[in-house]
Parts: sequence; structure tokens; C-alpha cells
Amino acid sequence: MMSPVSRRSLLKTLACAGLAGAGFALPAQAQSFPQAFSSFSVDVSVLKAKGLGPYADFVASVALDELRRSFADRTDPRGPRLVVRLTSVTLTAFPGGSGGPRWRGGGGGGHDAVEGEALAVGRRSEVFARHPMLAVLDAHAPSVAPNEQGRTVAVTQHWVRWLRRQI
Repeated sequence: MMSPVSRRSLLKTLACAGLAGAGFALPAQAQSFPQAFSSFSVDVSVLKAKGLGPYADFVASVALDELRRSFADRTDPRGPRLVVRLTSVTLTAFPGGSGGPRWRGGGGGGHDAVEGEALAVGRRSEVFARHPMLAVLDAHAPSVAPNEQGRTVAVTQHWVRWLRRQI
């Protein structure tokens, strides 16, 4: 005779099934990433297709520098390449908590975000593993001097550092 399934187990199973059906990656069932990579590259073609040209190149250079720094201890010439494909960079219009329609009377603030995916790519361009990810960071800059370049660096580095923790 089967043991009864706990309510928590049942809810967790239903939630995981729902998330998987919606296209979300699940950490417990995520594809296994290798522990070492032969090289690193950043693909910002989606950002360029959105018309972000030089800004996309800037994001790519920031991400590549942080990949090399964050994954410096995980390099091996025999490993696959780690390819990061960045698809969206969002900087809030209200970085310093300076208002906006939702924040009457001060407080609040905004968030910057980077969305993309990491791919482990073999020598024959086969994809061994894929990890989609969205990273969000509180935007801390006065609205009179929003410092978009500094915020872009911060949120892109944040994305790469979270990727390091995830894979």
C-alpha cells in the first residue's frame, strides 16, 4: 500500500509542473552545466536587433569582463564554451525613488534588470546545457543625474555574478 502524499509534496509537484509547462527553468531539474569552460563569449544580437547598437556593444564588453573575472577559476581548455546571450536590459525611469505613478508621496524606487541565457556550447556548436535567467537590481541614483552607464555596469555585473551562483 502506498504511503499518503503530504499536502506540501503535492503542492510542490503541481507548482513545478505548472512552471515547467509555462517554459520556466526549474533549479532542481535544470540541465547540468560543466564545471569548467574553455572560453567565454557574449551574444548581444537581440539587443542590436532592437536598435541598441553601441549600447549593446558596451553591455557585451561589461558582461565579458565580468565573465572572465567571475569564472577565472573555472577554466579548462578541454571544456565547452560558455556563451551568454543577453536579450533585454531595462533601466528604470525613476532610479532614485523619485516617484512615478505608483509611488505617491515618495518612497519606492525602481529596478534595473538584465535578461538572457547561458549556454554551454561544444566544439561542434552543440548546446549541452541552457540556463535562462533574469536578474533584477534596485536602482540607486538620483533622478537628476541618473548615471545610466554606471547602472548598466552594475546590473550587468549583477547578472553575471548570479549566473556564477546558479551554474
